[in-house]
Amino acid sequence: MLLNDKVTIVTGGGSGIGEATSHRFSREGAAVVVADLRLRKAEAVAGRINENGGHAIAVEVDVSKSESVADLVDITVSRMGRLDVMFNNAGTLRPGTVVELDVDDWDLVMGVNVRSVYLGGKYAIPVMLDSGGGSIINTASISGLHGDGGAVSYAASKAAVINLTRAMSTDHAADGIRVNAICPGTIETPPVQRMMTDPTVLAANLRAHAMGRLGRPEEIANVAAWLASDESSFVTGEAIVVDGGLRAQSPLGRLADPRPEHLR
Repeated sequence: MLLNDKVTIVTGGGSGIGEATSHRFSREGAAVVVADLRLRKAEAVAGRINENGGHAIAVEVDVSKSESVADLVDITVSRMGRLDVMFNNAGTLRPGTVVELDVDDWDLVMGVNVRSVYLGGKYAIPVMLDSGGGSIINTASISGLHGDGGAVSYAASKAAVINLTRAMSTDHAADGIRVNAICPGTIETPPVQRMMTDPTVLAANLRAHAMGRLGRPEEIANVAAWLASDESSFVTGEAIVVDGGLRAQSPLGRLADPRPEHLR
Protein backbone atom coordinates (compact mmCIF):
# COMPACT_ATOMS: atom_id res chain seq x y z
CA MET A 1 0.00 0.00 0.00
CA LEU A 2 1.22 3.48 -0.89
CA LEU A 3 0.71 5.08 2.52
CA ASN A 4 1.13 2.22 4.95
CA ASP A 5 1.45 3.49 8.55
CA LYS A 6 1.48 7.16 7.53
CA VAL A 7 -0.55 9.69 9.51
CA THR A 8 -2.45 12.17 7.36
CA ILE A 9 -4.61 15.26 7.83
CA VAL A 10 -7.20 16.17 5.18
CA THR A 11 -8.85 19.57 5.59
CA GLY A 12 -12.21 20.01 3.94
CA GLY A 13 -12.44 16.26 4.46
CA GLY A 14 -16.18 16.17 4.94
CA SER A 15 -17.17 16.32 1.27
CA GLY A 16 -15.99 16.49 -2.34
CA ILE A 17 -12.28 16.14 -3.01
CA GLY A 18 -11.49 15.95 0.70
CA GLU A 19 -13.93 13.12 1.30
CA ALA A 20 -12.66 11.14 -1.69
CA THR A 21 -9.06 11.68 -0.60
CA SER A 22 -9.76 10.65 2.99
CA HIS A 23 -11.11 7.33 1.73
CA ARG A 24 -8.24 6.88 -0.74
CA PHE A 25 -5.61 7.60 1.92
CA SER A 26 -7.25 5.04 4.19
CA ARG A 27 -7.36 2.38 1.48
CA GLU A 28 -3.64 2.96 1.00
CA GLY A 29 -2.97 2.17 4.66
CA ALA A 30 -2.89 5.64 6.23
CA ALA A 31 -4.47 6.81 9.44
CA VAL A 32 -6.66 9.77 8.52
CA VAL A 33 -7.64 12.88 10.46
CA VAL A 34 -10.77 14.12 8.68
CA ALA A 35 -10.88 17.85 9.42
CA ASP A 36 -13.77 20.10 8.48
CA LEU A 37 -15.63 23.18 9.68
CA ARG A 38 -18.76 21.00 9.59
CA LEU A 39 -18.01 18.43 12.28
CA ARG A 40 -20.97 16.19 11.43
CA LYS A 41 -19.72 15.84 7.85
CA ALA A 42 -16.24 14.94 9.10
CA GLU A 43 -17.66 12.45 11.59
CA ALA A 44 -19.69 10.76 8.86
CA VAL A 45 -16.61 10.30 6.66
CA ALA A 46 -14.45 9.10 9.56
CA GLY A 47 -17.22 6.72 10.61
CA ARG A 48 -17.39 5.12 7.16
CA ILE A 49 -13.61 4.73 7.09
CA ASN A 50 -13.65 2.98 10.46
CA GLU A 51 -16.56 0.76 9.42
CA ASN A 52 -14.46 -0.36 6.46
CA GLY A 53 -11.56 -1.35 8.69
CA GLY A 54 -9.53 1.86 8.53
CA HIS A 55 -8.40 4.22 11.26
CA ALA A 56 -9.83 7.75 11.22
CA ILE A 57 -10.89 10.49 13.59
CA ALA A 58 -12.91 13.63 12.93
CA VAL A 59 -11.79 17.08 14.07
CA GLU A 60 -13.63 20.37 13.74
CA VAL A 61 -11.39 23.09 12.30
CA ASP A 62 -11.63 26.63 11.00
CA VAL A 63 -8.66 26.66 8.66
CA SER A 64 -8.52 30.45 8.61
CA LYS A 65 -7.90 30.63 12.38
CA SER A 66 -4.41 30.15 13.80
CA GLU A 67 -5.49 28.60 17.08
CA SER A 68 -7.84 26.18 15.34
CA VAL A 69 -5.17 24.86 12.96
CA ALA A 70 -2.63 24.62 15.78
CA ASP A 71 -5.14 22.59 17.79
CA LEU A 72 -5.76 20.34 14.78
CA VAL A 73 -2.08 19.46 14.53
CA ASP A 74 -1.77 19.02 18.30
CA ILE A 75 -4.77 16.67 18.39
CA THR A 76 -3.30 14.68 15.50
CA VAL A 77 0.03 14.19 17.24
CA SER A 78 -1.66 13.43 20.57
CA ARG A 79 -4.00 10.82 19.07
CA MET A 80 -1.86 9.44 16.25
CA GLY A 81 1.70 9.99 17.48
CA ARG A 82 3.06 11.82 14.46
CA LEU A 83 2.16 13.63 11.22
CA ASP A 84 3.45 12.60 7.81
CA VAL A 85 1.05 14.21 5.32
CA MET A 86 -0.82 17.52 5.46
CA PHE A 87 -3.42 17.99 2.71
CA ASN A 88 -4.50 21.64 2.79
CA ASN A 89 -7.63 21.12 0.75
CA ALA A 90 -10.36 23.27 2.31
CA GLY A 91 -11.49 26.12 0.09
CA THR A 92 -14.30 28.49 -0.76
CA LEU A 93 -15.44 30.77 -3.58
CA ARG A 94 -17.33 34.05 -3.71
CA PRO A 95 -18.15 35.32 -7.23
CA GLY A 96 -17.70 38.90 -8.33
CA THR A 97 -15.47 41.40 -10.08
CA VAL A 98 -13.30 43.73 -8.00
CA VAL A 99 -16.11 46.29 -8.15
CA GLU A 100 -18.87 43.87 -7.21
CA LEU A 101 -17.11 41.86 -4.51
CA ASP A 102 -17.64 42.89 -0.89
CA VAL A 103 -14.48 43.45 1.13
CA ASP A 104 -15.68 40.91 3.69
CA ASP A 105 -16.06 38.28 0.96
CA TRP A 106 -12.56 39.04 -0.32
CA ASP A 107 -11.19 38.56 3.20
CA LEU A 108 -13.16 35.34 3.64
CA VAL A 109 -11.79 33.80 0.44
CA MET A 110 -8.23 34.82 1.25
CA GLY A 111 -8.58 33.45 4.76
CA VAL A 112 -9.96 30.06 3.77
CA ASN A 113 -7.91 29.57 0.60
CA VAL A 114 -4.54 31.19 1.36
CA ARG A 115 -4.14 31.82 5.08
CA SER A 116 -5.10 28.18 5.61
CA VAL A 117 -2.12 26.99 3.57
CA TYR A 118 0.21 29.28 5.49
CA LEU A 119 -1.18 28.03 8.81
CA GLY A 120 -1.15 24.41 7.71
CA GLY A 121 2.52 24.67 6.86
CA LYS A 122 3.36 26.74 9.93
CA TYR A 123 2.08 24.13 12.35
CA ALA A 124 2.70 20.93 10.38
CA ILE A 125 6.31 21.53 9.39
CA PRO A 126 7.82 21.61 12.92
CA VAL A 127 6.13 18.27 13.68
CA MET A 128 7.34 16.79 10.40
CA LEU A 129 10.87 17.97 11.15
CA ASP A 130 10.79 15.97 14.38
CA SER A 131 10.01 12.79 12.45
CA GLY A 132 12.43 13.32 9.56
CA GLY A 133 10.21 14.79 6.85
CA GLY A 134 6.83 14.65 5.24
CA SER A 135 4.59 15.76 2.40
CA ILE A 136 2.40 18.86 2.21
CA ILE A 137 -0.20 19.00 -0.55
CA ASN A 138 -2.18 22.13 -1.33
CA THR A 139 -5.33 22.31 -3.43
CA ALA A 140 -4.92 25.16 -5.90
CA SER A 141 -6.84 25.43 -9.19
CA ILE A 142 -6.40 26.09 -12.87
CA SER A 143 -7.97 29.44 -11.93
CA GLY A 144 -4.64 30.26 -10.31
CA LEU A 145 -2.86 29.82 -13.64
CA HIS A 146 -4.88 32.30 -15.69
CA GLY A 147 -7.31 35.13 -15.20
CA ASP A 148 -10.73 33.91 -14.12
CA GLY A 149 -13.24 36.66 -14.81
CA GLY A 150 -16.11 37.00 -12.39
CA ALA A 151 -14.26 35.27 -9.56
CA VAL A 152 -11.31 37.55 -8.88
CA SER A 153 -10.84 36.62 -5.24
CA TYR A 154 -10.80 32.91 -6.06
CA ALA A 155 -8.34 33.34 -8.94
CA ALA A 156 -6.05 35.55 -6.87
CA SER A 157 -6.17 33.19 -3.91
CA LYS A 158 -5.31 30.13 -5.97
CA ALA A 159 -2.42 31.94 -7.68
CA ALA A 160 -1.16 32.76 -4.20
CA VAL A 161 -1.45 29.10 -3.18
CA ILE A 162 0.70 28.07 -6.15
CA ASN A 163 3.50 30.51 -5.38
CA LEU A 164 3.29 29.85 -1.65
CA THR A 165 3.71 26.17 -2.48
CA ARG A 166 6.86 26.92 -4.45
CA ALA A 167 8.30 29.15 -1.72
CA MET A 168 7.59 26.60 1.01
CA SER A 169 9.12 23.83 -1.06
CA THR A 170 12.31 25.83 -1.53
CA ASP A 171 12.61 26.57 2.18
CA HIS A 172 12.14 23.00 3.34
CA ALA A 173 13.33 20.65 0.58
CA ALA A 174 16.62 20.01 2.37
CA ASP A 175 14.64 19.07 5.49
CA GLY A 176 12.96 16.19 3.69
CA ILE A 177 9.64 17.99 3.44
CA ARG A 178 8.07 18.09 -0.01
CA VAL A 179 5.42 20.68 -0.86
CA ASN A 180 3.26 20.41 -3.98
CA ALA A 181 -0.01 21.80 -5.29
CA ILE A 182 -2.77 20.21 -7.33
CA CYS A 183 -4.59 22.40 -9.87
CA PRO A 184 -7.92 20.77 -10.69
CA GLY A 185 -10.18 21.67 -13.56
CA THR A 186 -13.93 21.53 -12.97
CA ILE A 187 -14.59 18.67 -10.57
CA GLU A 188 -17.97 17.19 -9.67
CA THR A 189 -18.04 18.38 -6.07
CA PRO A 190 -21.38 19.27 -4.42
CA PRO A 191 -21.07 23.04 -5.15
CA VAL A 192 -20.16 22.35 -8.78
CA GLN A 193 -23.03 19.91 -9.18
CA ARG A 194 -25.42 22.63 -8.03
CA MET A 195 -23.96 25.01 -10.62
CA MET A 196 -24.26 22.43 -13.38
CA THR A 197 -28.04 22.20 -13.05
CA ASP A 198 -28.05 25.09 -15.54
CA PRO A 199 -27.77 23.36 -18.96
CA THR A 200 -25.92 26.33 -20.46
CA VAL A 201 -23.29 26.28 -17.74
CA LEU A 202 -22.89 22.52 -18.05
CA ALA A 203 -22.52 22.67 -21.84
CA ALA A 204 -19.87 25.40 -21.59
CA ASN A 205 -17.88 23.38 -19.07
CA LEU A 206 -18.05 20.22 -21.13
CA ARG A 207 -16.75 22.12 -24.17
CA ALA A 208 -13.94 23.62 -22.13
CA HIS A 209 -12.54 20.22 -21.16
CA ALA A 210 -10.96 18.39 -24.09
CA MET A 211 -12.07 15.05 -22.63
CA GLY A 212 -15.68 16.21 -22.90
CA ARG A 213 -16.56 15.62 -19.27
CA LEU A 214 -16.00 16.97 -15.77
CA GLY A 215 -13.51 15.47 -13.39
CA ARG A 216 -14.40 13.25 -10.45
CA PRO A 217 -13.20 13.86 -6.88
CA GLU A 218 -11.59 10.43 -6.91
CA GLU A 219 -9.35 11.51 -9.79
CA ILE A 220 -7.90 14.30 -7.66
CA ALA A 221 -7.60 11.90 -4.73
CA ASN A 222 -5.49 9.62 -6.91
CA VAL A 223 -2.98 12.40 -7.52
CA ALA A 224 -3.00 13.40 -3.86
CA ALA A 225 -2.25 9.81 -2.83
CA TRP A 226 0.74 9.70 -5.17
CA LEU A 227 2.07 13.02 -3.89
CA ALA A 228 1.61 11.82 -0.31
CA SER A 229 3.53 8.64 -1.01
CA ASP A 230 7.23 7.88 -1.26
CA GLU A 231 6.73 7.14 -4.97
CA SER A 232 6.87 10.92 -5.54
CA SER A 233 10.00 11.31 -3.39
CA PHE A 234 11.82 13.55 -5.92
CA VAL A 235 8.82 15.78 -6.66
CA THR A 236 8.53 19.11 -4.87
CA GLY A 237 7.52 22.67 -5.72
CA GLU A 238 5.18 21.52 -8.48
CA ALA A 239 1.70 22.69 -9.43
CA ILE A 240 0.24 19.59 -11.06
CA VAL A 241 -2.62 20.30 -13.45
CA VAL A 242 -5.45 17.75 -13.47
CA ASP A 243 -7.99 19.28 -15.84
CA GLY A 244 -9.05 16.84 -18.55
CA GLY A 245 -7.15 18.83 -21.18
CA LEU A 246 -8.77 22.21 -20.46
CA ARG A 247 -5.54 24.19 -20.64
CA ALA A 248 -4.11 22.10 -23.47
CA GLN A 249 -6.60 23.17 -26.11
CA SER A 250 -6.91 26.50 -27.86
CA PRO A 251 -9.89 28.70 -26.96
CA LEU A 252 -10.50 29.09 -30.70
CA GLY A 253 -10.77 25.35 -30.99
CA ARG A 254 -13.39 25.34 -28.27
CA LEU A 255 -15.44 27.91 -30.17
CA ALA A 256 -15.29 25.85 -33.34
CA ASP A 257 -16.08 22.70 -31.32
CA PRO A 258 -14.60 20.27 -33.87
CA ARG A 259 -15.00 17.25 -31.63
CA PRO A 260 -17.16 14.25 -32.47
CA GLU A 261 -20.87 14.59 -31.80
CA HIS A 262 -20.78 12.37 -28.68
CA LEU A 263 -18.32 14.78 -27.02
CA ARG A 264 -20.26 17.95 -27.77
